[in-house]
Amino acid sequence: MARHLSHAEGHAVSRIGWLRAAVLGANDGIVSTASLLLGVAAAGAAREAILLAGVAGLVAGAMSMAAGEYVSVSSQSDTEQADLAREALELAEQPEAERAELIAIYEARGLDPATAATVADMLMTKDALGAHARDELGLTDTATARPLQAALASATTFAVGAALPLAAVALAPMDAVVPAIVASSLALLIGLGALGAWAGQAPMGRSILRVTFWGAFAMALTAGIGKIAGTVV
Repeated sequence: MARHLSHAEGHAVSRIGWLRAAVLGANDGIVSTASLLLGVAAAGAAREAILLAGVAGLVAGAMSMAAGEYVSVSSQSDTEQADLAREALELAEQPEAERAELIAIYEARGLDPATAATVADMLMTKDALGAHARDELGLTDTATARPLQAALASATTFAVGAALPLAAVALAPMDAVVPAIVASSLALLIGLGALGAWAGQAPMGRSILRVTFWGAFAMALTAGIGKIAGTVV
């Protein structure tokens, strides 16, 4: 008696929507806030002024990330819906032409003409629009744009990422504020790179290096500008 074995598969692509927004939000929260804090601190500002700038940056950044993600992902969603509506109209008006398109797609993937036609007919009988959305337009439930999810993930992780450099400013001695911001932010970026690679099942070393390098570059550049501005003033 034949046994049918099944196994659970957890593919990282199922998390790509919120994962992209979350990693982007956290990275931007750490880098932009730490860079802002370093620039103000390097200019010789008092702790209260540094914290005020950081809190303002956190609130403005989180709202900006939420709005930006929502608008951009909504535009993607609108485009997807427009394509689906166009495809539904074509299926209603030109079903044979749409069937031929699907057969050609399956033949290009390696099926012989007879099998391609059988598969196309079976799939179109069950869900014609779903078959064309998936195989002609490349739209699936996994990759469907979700504006609200992206906005919430991005804003929340931005705020969390921004809060940690702020904590370093609040807790560190005033003469050690700059090193504390740098050390804590780099540690966070390393952790973020590792977490993003783990969640996405990607190479960890490359992810950590990429995130840390650009974060360190942004912080160094902003600190240098703040130092120059502080000297001039």
